[in-house]
Amino acid sequence: MKQWLQDAVFYEIYPQSFYDTNGDGIGDLPGILAKLDYIKDLGCNALWINPCFDSPFKDAGYDVRDYKKIAPRYGTNEDAAALFRAAHEKGIHVLLDLVPGHTSEEHPWFQASCKAEHNEYSGRYVWTDHCFAGGDGMPFIGGETERNGTYILNFFKCQPALNYGYGKIHEPWQKPTDDPDCRATVEAIKDVMRFWLDMGCDGFRVDMASSLVKNDTRHKKYTCAIWREIAAMLHEEYPQAAMISEWNGPRMSLKNGFDMDFMLNHTDNGYYWLMRAYDGTMDSDPHNIGKAYFCKDSGTGIDKFLDDWLPSYKATHKDGLYCLITCNHDTIRPSAGLTTDELRLAYAMIFTMPGAPFLYYGDEIGMRYQKLPTKEGGYFRTGSRTPMQWAPGKNLGFSDAAPEDLYLPVDPAPDAPTVAGQQADPNSLWHTVKALLAFRHAHRDLDSDAPFKVLFAPKAKGDYRPFAWRRGALVCAVNPAGAQAEVPLKLEEGTRVLFAIGQATVRDGTLVLGAQSFAILG
Repeated sequence: MKQWLQDAVFYEIYPQSFYDTNGDGIGDLPGILAKLDYIKDLGCNALWINPCFDSPFKDAGYDVRDYKKIAPRYGTNEDAAALFRAAHEKGIHVLLDLVPGHTSEEHPWFQASCKAEHNEYSGRYVWTDHCFAGGDGMPFIGGETERNGTYILNFFKCQPALNYGYGKIHEPWQKPTDDPDCRATVEAIKDVMRFWLDMGCDGFRVDMASSLVKNDTRHKKYTCAIWREIAAMLHEEYPQAAMISEWNGPRMSLKNGFDMDFMLNHTDNGYYWLMRAYDGTMDSDPHNIGKAYFCKDSGTGIDKFLDDWLPSYKATHKDGLYCLITCNHDTIRPSAGLTTDELRLAYAMIFTMPGAPFLYYGDEIGMRYQKLPTKEGGYFRTGSRTPMQWAPGKNLGFSDAAPEDLYLPVDPAPDAPTVAGQQADPNSLWHTVKALLAFRHAHRDLDSDAPFKVLFAPKAKGDYRPFAWRRGALVCAVNPAGAQAEVPLKLEEGTRVLFAIGQATVRDGTLVLGAQSFAILG
């Protein structure tokens, strides 16, 4: 593992919604540079910036038109280089969002592949061999090009699939992964990575990392081989560059080249039961039914999380980091279902568990999920992508543009949380986040790869729902319920409370946690 990842705490930035410096209503790279001191002061020392390459923005930048050009609405390549330099001067690493499985239909590679005449890019995408051919079970588009064939989609209609080959071949147009066209695709993506690493970026979050080879095996044998090859290139040429996968499959990702993987929100998985458990997760109206573990009165135990997370952690913790997030650009903000007091405890757990934690911009102040019409392919996700709320006043400090010109509207509520407001309030969520991250950085026992052990995780019984775990020499414990809980840990003599949210005391080797409390003992 790269040494810098041991103490890494990531801050995810949706660039169009973070900070606008030129008054056009859209956030930009100079805006991120201007807020680096804020990010560092909060306690984050690494960035993940959502796609900022040139794009027609039919899918918020996940439809790349030019891999080597910053989208003009965000600035220039020179702005990116300046951001990398400034971040490094402050001890902050920067990951860019790489989309290797598809491009925009406006990408020059795809435009060339659409031509009837064979050329260098004819095999860069997955094409069938006839205008009326189906996609062998995958979505496809036909009738839009002069080429006699249909092309396979990787996700939205605007995202034709790049050609890495097929694991199981059923049709004559499907190529093996060692075909020269498929190898050219791999080399093209390596070239893109080298371009940005040479400029100063520190690695990549990889979108849809498991989507490369089609008809792959259950264990993604061929896709994993590609990632091992790319990781070997990075190890040789850029030994400190890191990759994190959008996969939620650590047994595949972490054992095949990735440094990190996310535990993502999927209905009824372990992460879902920590902070969400909505009735209606996949629409723009998350009906909170109060069943998440961190909901005070849910009666839900930590077992719903551990049954999913723990086996994956045990199987992969020597290979890389299985990371927890507060939220991301694809997930409904946790404030939609949790109160501020519940958020404090959720973050306390996320920031003290193994892996490098990821804090989504605005979660540190409890930014609210907004019910909004879709924007740039966001659909229900749009409400989690609204402008950062910096201060009271016009557009909550995000931009000087007219409100109607903003990328998305800011929270219209009179009590919309802001950074300035919470910095002025010592009891705010922002101060809790800052204190938690400062404690993490001050204690090597909370490093991302420090030892972990479950100490106490009983099945929930009414209001009795505590969870306790060991990180190195430290003991962490949380009680999300509305009633006091005694946690029988057999603590060593002299063990004391080093950090607490709520009430925590040690009596005769037993930890007593007040209602909705968290503690770190040592």
